[in-house]
Amino acid sequence: MRKYIPSYVRIPVLFFIIAGIVEYFVDSGNEPAFIKYPVVLLFLLLVLVVLIAIEAIVSALDNVLFQSLDETEQARYIANASKTPRIVQWAKDTYIKLLGQKPIAQENEIILDHNYDGIRELDNSLPPWWKYAFYISIVFAIVYLLKYEVFNGDSQIDEYETELAEAKIAIAEYKKTAKDLVDADSVTLLTDKSDLSAGKAIFQANCVACHMADGGGGIGPNLTDDHWIIGGGIKHVFHTISEGGRAGKGMIAWKQSLKPAEIAQVASYVLSLQGTTPANPKEAEGEVWVDDSAQ
Repeated sequence: MRKYIPSYVRIPVLFFIIAGIVEYFVDSGNEPAFIKYPVVLLFLLLVLVVLIAIEAIVSALDNVLFQSLDETEQARYIANASKTPRIVQWAKDTYIKLLGQKPIAQENEIILDHNYDGIRELDNSLPPWWKYAFYISIVFAIVYLLKYEVFNGDSQIDEYETELAEAKIAIAEYKKTAKDLVDADSVTLLTDKSDLSAGKAIFQANCVACHMADGGGGIGPNLTDDHWIIGGGIKHVFHTISEGGRAGKGMIAWKQSLKPAEIAQVASYVLSLQGTTPANPKEAEGEVWVDDSAQ
């Protein structure tokens, strides 16, 4: 294989394959890995040096091996090295057939009588690949004409609208299982024990300082009654936790610390506290909130 692929082709191909593998496995965002991480650049330069060194060593060993042979073995070595493999010869023969040209030794059979200042013309047929491609294009044009002009096939606009509708359905299905894509518009109340347990853990780690462990309220409002300062329901509670409470005196925005799925879990847990009896409940704040969508 080495005699058919020169070193100035082998080395770059191997280098770029290795560089591509490195780029695939090194997470560098939108920036090339060898630019973001100098160590990657040094590694790739080392790889290039190693490839060149291996090529030089193998070539030197080949030369040493050849020089160690006697004249008969050297002649046999040269003959084997110059022998064309069957697959290469088949590729050459197939290429010549696709050209559809007469060999130079047979060109006298197709030479024309025209003579222009000593220049004579050959009556070569069109290459078979060109003729077959032309025939295929004619068949394609007929089918295309019948489908779109006679039988009114879908236009590009129709295909676009169909694909757009399919994409919207696919996105909606994906969002059902991709919890971290949830937002205040798509969030739903979680009732699974695992989600509520996770929400309780988040609440105890981040919210008890203001709302107490039982949700009765301290610095923050009571979460067990039916009064809400900004709004109740899973969508409002999710938005409040994510974006924060009232400007200047309300709760901070937790979207920088919690993932959307975690906000959905803690919001669902907060709503599960409604109707419970805390040890020292804070007086109600805000207004009674009624979920109109549930009516």
